[in-house]
Formats: sequence, C-alpha cells, structure tokens
Amino acid sequence: MNDIQQVFSNAVEKIDFLSKRTNEYTLKYIIISMGLFFLFLLLRKVFTKYIIKFLLRISHKTKTELDKKLLEAFREPIRGFFIVLGIYFAIICLGKGFLYDLSKSQVINHLFNSAIIILIAWVGYNLTIEQSILYEELSEKLNFKLDKIVFPFLSKVMRFIIVILTLSIILDEWGHNINGFVAGLGVGGFAFAFAAQETLANFFGGLVIILDKPFTIGDYIKTPNVEGIVEDINFRSTKIRALDKGLVTEPNSTLANSSIINWSKRNLRRISFTLGVTYDTSQKQLKNCVDKIKAMLIEHPQIDNEFILVNFDNFGDSSLDIFIYCFTNTSDWAKYLEIKEDVNFKIMDILEVEKVSAAFPSTSVYFETPIVKQNRANRKVDKK
Repeated sequence: MNDIQQVFSNAVEKIDFLSKRTNEYTLKYIIISMGLFFLFLLLRKVFTKYIIKFLLRISHKTKTELDKKLLEAFREPIRGFFIVLGIYFAIICLGKGFLYDLSKSQVINHLFNSAIIILIAWVGYNLTIEQSILYEELSEKLNFKLDKIVFPFLSKVMRFIIVILTLSIILDEWGHNINGFVAGLGVGGFAFAFAAQETLANFFGGLVIILDKPFTIGDYIKTPNVEGIVEDINFRSTKIRALDKGLVTEPNSTLANSSIINWSKRNLRRISFTLGVTYDTSQKQLKNCVDKIKAMLIEHPQIDNEFILVNFDNFGDSSLDIFIYCFTNTSDWAKYLEIKEDVNFKIMDILEVEKVSAAFPSTSVYFETPIVKQNRANRKVDKK
C-alpha cells in the first residue's frame, strides 16, 4: 500500500512540476513539434517517390551499374535519416514548450549522433553485400582483378569490421573508454582462441583457400568427401552443390588440407574405356575396327586431336580388348556426356559394319572326351 502511495505521489509531483512550466505557448509548440515530425515524414515520402526514382531512371541510361548500386545502398539509410531528423527537431521544439532547451541536452545529442553513426554504417554495410557488383566495378576502375571467391569472403570481413567500428565509435560518443574495450577484446581473444580452436582453424583454412585459390565460385570440384559446384565460402565453411542437388557444407580446415580436383580449371575432359569384342573376331576384322575407331575420333569435331589412343590391348578372359583413350574439347559435364554418347553410337555403327559383336562375360567349358562318344562307350560296356 505504501509503494502505491509513493508511486502516486511521485506522479503528482512530476505533473505539478510540468504544470509550472506550461504557458500560453506550450500548446503551440506541441502542435509545431507534431507538424515538424509529419513534415519530415512527407519529405521522406517525396524523396523516395520522386527524387530516388528520377535518379534511378538516369542511372539506367549509364553504361555502368555502379551508380545504381550506390543509390540502392543509400536509399533506405536516407529514408531513416528523415525519420531521425523529424524526431530530433520535434523533441527540441517540444522542449521549448516546457521551457527546456533540449538542444543542449547531452543525452539527446548523444542519441542523435549515435543514430547518424548507425545510418552511415548502414550505407557501408549495404555497399559490401556479396551480391553487389561494386567489387567488380572497382576492380575494373582500379585495373586489378579479384577472384569471384574473394567477393563473398571479403564482404563478410568488411561487414564484420563495419559493425566493430560502429560499436567502438558509439561507445566513444557516450564517453566510454575504447582502450579498455580494445584491451578486453585482446584478452577475450586469447580465451576465444583456446575455446574455439576448430573455428579458428576453419577461419584460417578459408584464408588459405582465398590466397591459394584452388577453386572459385561456380567451379566444379572433387574432393575425397564431396563432388559438385562451389556456391559460397564464409568464415567457417564452403558450400558445395552436389550432383544429387544436395547442399554439402564442408569445413574450410578440411578443404584446405585435402587434395582438390578442379575440373573447371581445364578445358578438356577424358574419355577412357576398354571395348571388348568376341573371340570369333578375325584379325582382319579387329584391325579394321581399331583403324576405323581411331579415324572416327580424329575426324570428330568435339574430340581433341592432340592425344588419341586406340589399340588392341589385351586377350581378356572372355573378349579381345580394344583400349580407347581421348579427350573432349569441353569440361562441361553435360556436354561431355553428349559427346561420349555420340562416340559410343559411332563405335556401334563401326562394329555393325564390320560384323563384329561386343563381348559379354562368359565361360566356355571343354570336355577332354566328347559327351556323345562317352555315352556310346558306356552302352557297349553295358551290353557285354
């Protein structure tokens, strides 16, 4: 009961205190402060609806996409800037209605400055999104080349730095000691290093991948654990789209220490197999098949002519083996399968023309004494 009375008493004192500061201009300043806030809301809408759209139309006519990306990065922060200005001037005006000069209030100024810092950081955050072509535009303008895999990794690093810097500047704005904060980060860093060794290993594994560049975004790779197309790389892991369309997340530390085959780094893809034909194939037929298959591969427009091997290689268990080895002029998996299919069909045509049959695993059993003669001998013995 005493607590309720105390709260009620404090409320009465505050109301009485404010009533002493009201005058004939208080209502006017309240209305003006509300008008200022709605004025900035209107300016925000006008800026978004007309000025931004006008600038976007102009940017569509330019050859580069950089100006368009800059406008998109600034659009939402500027909309937020109008809201902050509206609230700030409304509070200042409202304070005058109660005989307060809130423009000198440290709390109000700290809040306003912190909001501006966050809006500026928002712009930088938007400019560093990994899908942005800002990196590509800058690399072309500054005449240096960045690998595609650097973009998402660099984006995450830059965004992390922006967040840390923003937090540090806001703490400094409110009078906190940044040196103590940085020192705390250093001590915490040692503790974190012991507690998160695997995370750090993945982080440095990502740096190794970035610097060594065994693959890039969009490459088709094969590792001991996974095979597929690289879609993304971040601080901890690399995302690979497997052949069955499943998304595999592979730790960077594992990838950095694994042997990686990058099929996209070459412009050729190997065809290698053994063709078995039946043992009733004559020497002439076999030689004709070898010569015609080799000639077909040499004349094929999508087979690389620099290295082609077609040879009678081995007397197999159930076939005469022809070894075929060549390269397609593409590394694309789907195109490679189409070329290999066409080569197989042409080989079937050659075998059909030469009247040669492909062999299949089989076993022939030979008896030292023919079964018919043995049966006759057994009958003669029985008659006697």
